Amino acid sequence: MSMTVNAVVLAESNGVEPFPLSLVRPPFVGAEIGAISLAESASDQMLHDDIVGRSAALRNVLEDLEMVAPTDATVLICGETGTGKELIARAVHTMSRRRVHPYVKCNCAAIPTGLLESELFGHEKGAFTSAVSQRIGRFELANRGTIFLDEIGEAPLDLQPKLLRVLQEGEFERLGSSRTIHSDARLVTATNVDLPEMVGAKRFRADLYYRLNVFPIRVPPLRERREDIPALVRHFARHYARRMGRLVSWIASSTMDALVGYSWPGNIRELQNLIERAVIRSTGEQLDVPVLEIDERIGATKAPASQGTLEDAERAHILATLKETRWILSGPRGAATRLGINRSTLQFRMKKLGIERPT
Repeated sequence: MSMTVNAVVLAESNGVEPFPLSLVRPPFVGAEIGAISLAESASDQMLHDDIVGRSAALRNVLEDLEMVAPTDATVLICGETGTGKELIARAVHTMSRRRVHPYVKCNCAAIPTGLLESELFGHEKGAFTSAVSQRIGRFELANRGTIFLDEIGEAPLDLQPKLLRVLQEGEFERLGSSRTIHSDARLVTATNVDLPEMVGAKRFRADLYYRLNVFPIRVPPLRERREDIPALVRHFARHYARRMGRLVSWIASSTMDALVGYSWPGNIRELQNLIERAVIRSTGEQLDVPVLEIDERIGATKAPASQGTLEDAERAHILATLKETRWILSGPRGAATRLGINRSTLQFRMKKLGIERPT
């Protein structure tokens, strides 16, 4: 099995079983031009379980977590889709005195409107046509623990008074029952919509919003914490390489620059999916990220007036990759492989952009 210069065997951590010894290669001398190791570094150490990064924006979130988690205060987590709001909600629970009790979660948008009340508060047998047996609701299951309601903005208006009551009084009734049940569940909610705007539009109750907004935590989008992207790339690459049994150990510096420069409208979830796809594509030690997909996404979001600038950026990216590979187009260490395209596509783009090998 041939060795790639400066390839570093992925670091194993958190008790994960290492690769078979037959796949492990000794370190060697040399430096691959433009290669960045995917091995875990000191800067990759997590500040909390599963929360990767050390940016100032993320540290502010963790400081809020440390303040509110030991209390029983209601927490409202705000942020765009894919920013990791559920990880923050779980951290509120695991950092609290309730961590030895249940953590129950429910996505309000994933359950049909007519069934959400039964899901949250339970029902008795015969309460409605399909209620063939008694059901324990999630507030009851979360007693003494934490209940996390994701996408709380999707909760229907007719259900919101019952949510308000369980928040204020800690009590409710199952559907089809007059018996009052008490629940000591801490409520954590999350939303990716503007709840004050919904309140103004009469689509969300003001009194419920004020009860939920006791301690708001804003999770920043990935574009506001770009310095965390290299650590996230390494984390996801190691994670999926272990799962798939791949020995992916390095990434081209030009590729990492492209990942850091992208705006990530889908945030961490979009990055995670891209790295999973890259590991699947990788047949050698280099992480084969389809960078040109990112270039196309950038182009789709730009105004027509910026077309020339985008072509300049693509030309610069291809030129940098060609220089790193010493103008080798094909092969496992060639420019086409690093760019995630085949040789003929690269040659076509070079001709279109006026790129010629220097003599």
